[in-house]
Amino acid sequence: MGIFKEFKEFAVKGNMMDMAIGIIIGASFNKVIDVLVKKVLMPPLSLMTDGLKFQDKRLVLRDKLTDASGEMISDEVAIGYGALFEAFMDFLIIGFTVFIVVKFLNSLKNKAQDPKDKTVKTPKDIELLSHLTELIKEQNELLKKEK
Repeated sequence: MGIFKEFKEFAVKGNMMDMAIGIIIGASFNKVIDVLVKKVLMPPLSLMTDGLKFQDKRLVLRDKLTDASGEMISDEVAIGYGALFEAFMDFLIIGFTVFIVVKFLNSLKNKAQDPKDKTVKTPKDIELLSHLTELIKEQNELLKKEK
């Protein structure tokens, strides 16, 4: 029963829900990026390169071997560098998009943590720490005047 109780506490704290939501959004985001690369970016790139389809590009190390009757003896061995190029494009787009989102969220966070900025509501803990800092400064000034 100890493991079940620990799992229940873990799930109730929100860690599990946050993680599940992140995974679901990430999977959906991956589908969007996959379509963006394969259906939006790659066709014009293929058109600019005289119909070259990157997903079909590969370096053949050994051709498919067949015997005299036409039966296959061994499969083709090839390095699919076109698929790697598409995956690299996916990575660049996802990385850039995540960078932009994190940058935007950090700017919002920085605004919210600035107690002097009244356009965004400051979290209570930051507000209290700000007041505490101001009180310490006042106390230090009073102590300096007494000396």
